[in-house]
Amino acid sequence: MIKSSWFKILPLALLALLPAPQLLANEGSIAFVGAIIIDGTGADPIENGVLVVTNGRIRSVGPATAVTVPDDAETVDVRGKTIMPGLINAHGHVGGTLGLERDHYNTDNLLRQLSLYARYGITTVNSLGGDEEEGFALRDAQLNADLDRARLFVAGAVISGNTPDEVRDAVNRAADLGANYIKTRVDDNLGRTPKPTPEVFEAIIDQAHIRRLPVAVHLYYLDDAKAVLKAGADLIAHSIRDEQVDQELINLINEKGVCYVPTLTREISTFIYESEPDFFSDPFFLKEVDPQVLEELRSPERQSQLRNSASAQQYKIALEVAMDNVGALSDAGVAIAMGTDSGPPARFQGYFEHMEIWLMVQAGMSEMEAIHAATGKAAECMNMSDLGTLEPGKWGDFIVLDENPLDDIENTRTIESVWVAGNQVPSP
Repeated sequence: MIKSSWFKILPLALLALLPAPQLLANEGSIAFVGAIIIDGTGADPIENGVLVVTNGRIRSVGPATAVTVPDDAETVDVRGKTIMPGLINAHGHVGGTLGLERDHYNTDNLLRQLSLYARYGITTVNSLGGDEEEGFALRDAQLNADLDRARLFVAGAVISGNTPDEVRDAVNRAADLGANYIKTRVDDNLGRTPKPTPEVFEAIIDQAHIRRLPVAVHLYYLDDAKAVLKAGADLIAHSIRDEQVDQELINLINEKGVCYVPTLTREISTFIYESEPDFFSDPFFLKEVDPQVLEELRSPERQSQLRNSASAQQYKIALEVAMDNVGALSDAGVAIAMGTDSGPPARFQGYFEHMEIWLMVQAGMSEMEAIHAATGKAAECMNMSDLGTLEPGKWGDFIVLDENPLDDIENTRTIESVWVAGNQVPSP
């Protein structure tokens, strides 16, 4: 650990040349001094801020003139940098993918992915489906001050069935395991599969609420969004992509206090590999990707298949509708939470979250609105009361950036270090 006195002895010119300290365990207090602080509440940033973390949680935060640094605190000089909360992915998937293959759900793969998310500054993932026993165990083990990977919340199996009794039993099984969310699908996969009947999805929502659990719904169509909102759904887990949202939908969402998760990068992933994407040359992407995966995605056969895929081309059109709807819903005051549906093959965990935030700004949200959607608002939507903002008593999960994302949202990619519970996330 690097002592505060060490900083006082070295000349500032020499200090600027040194790498950031690798603080691997949070014991006592750490004070980060001098940065611009975006606290995740949507409030104006704090200039020349101080953030003090004690035993994993935020002790104090504010301008230097208002915060007293404990005498025994380790001090980290972050002048010229920006601190913001760790990003929260309100709709991800963790554990099953290895390379471009599925069915690799195990503890080692979960930890690999949670560490990957964390290195990209995504410090919490709400996994909405496909979660098994190992994921529940890691969720249960994360409430401690030595955590240095992304936090995980779980939904268990995606609930489906043909009768109300069948789906009520499935909800009970997920609730008995300790799920944080119940997830279901009300979608026909562009006409290829049947949708659940209203009596089935209404039974899922009712039984989840009996078990005091919120319900996230995968959907595509505007009419289905209205139906599940009227039935009591708590989270719209994907964009409405068939037509423009209308005032009835806006009124329903706002009256019921439901959050909307756009997952714009989900649409990107369905067609982008019809040719080589620009991000295949982005160093921020390349630093973590498996070269073998890139080679497979560059395959001419694979690219041709996507170019000739009716569903891929339909989802390309759907992205434009989704983008318009994000702008309209944001303007109407709808609560929007950042989520990507990352985790399945070729939906790159960590990188896609930064792309998602950029897309949200392209859709019409301001930089601050997009950051809020990925931090404090996402935590509020997920009922995560001690995450998402830099406020006293909350977990010390945050990112130190070289540049200010309020100037350019792509500056969320200028990561100098990531901290979870006040512990610096280690390099791979």
